[in-house]
Amino acid sequence: MSAPLLMLLAALLFSTMGVCVKLASAQYSAGEIVLYRSVVGVLFIAGLARARGGSLRTTVPAMHFWRSLTGVCSLVLWFYSIGKLPLATAITLNYMSSVWMALFLIGGAVMMGSARIDPRLVATVLVGFAGVALVLQPTIERDQFQGALAGLTSGLGAAMAYLQVTALGRVGEPEYRVVFYFSLGGIAAGALLTLAGGAHAHTPVGVLLLVATGVLATVAQMMMTRAYAIGRTLSNASLQYLGIVFSFLYGVLIFDDPVTPVALAGMVLIIGAGLAATRLRQRSTSAADHESSTLES
Repeated sequence: MSAPLLMLLAALLFSTMGVCVKLASAQYSAGEIVLYRSVVGVLFIAGLARARGGSLRTTVPAMHFWRSLTGVCSLVLWFYSIGKLPLATAITLNYMSSVWMALFLIGGAVMMGSARIDPRLVATVLVGFAGVALVLQPTIERDQFQGALAGLTSGLGAAMAYLQVTALGRVGEPEYRVVFYFSLGGIAAGALLTLAGGAHAHTPVGVLLLVATGVLATVAQMMMTRAYAIGRTLSNASLQYLGIVFSFLYGVLIFDDPVTPVALAGMVLIIGAGLAATRLRQRSTSAADHESSTLES
């Protein structure tokens, strides 16, 4: 399949996974959902690696540990926020990761003493957070504040995990191995949270939702990874934001989530800021690579 089609399907599957998580949240804790989602992921990736003759052994366990730690924390917070907030709101806050990445670039420039900080990056951060303010104000009740904070923090964690995935790719780690160790981390964290908070009794519907969450998340993750490997980053990022649209439609049709012009405007701002941040980050990386190759030649 082509990269655009892979991204379109991945966005749809991730949004559908969000529906399963929200429904499962009525019966299970976020830790339990992460646990079972990760078990499915480990089994799926282990089977895939075996079928393709790949190895799960790694020479950089420490890098996988830190990637798993940040990624799993982000996942737990995201699942928690899905259970507490309107679906589209939780998805949108998690998609703030591109804006957080822009903030990281600005912070890195400040720490390195760079005299030039791209004002366009600053603008994307400001626009992104303005979008967050618009999304949250009309939809967040007082008892949803913790969910909103969790959703926003999950986007920050996702940005940090993205940086670590990039570093793992540079040292030659294949995508399936990164996903495998991330899922192992999810099992460990989910098991600890489940032991601390207690496990809930299963029902046929609950088991079906947990399995569906794991299958949808793993297949979508593999599709997205493949799309980024063969496609253009900006095009993929643009299609990835369709997840917000799908989630919005699911929220309205299934959960009767409120529709307000202000919230829609906030989503548009976050999508625009995320796409702008992705483009500027690409240009910054390309410029750095060009400068490095010039110095070496």
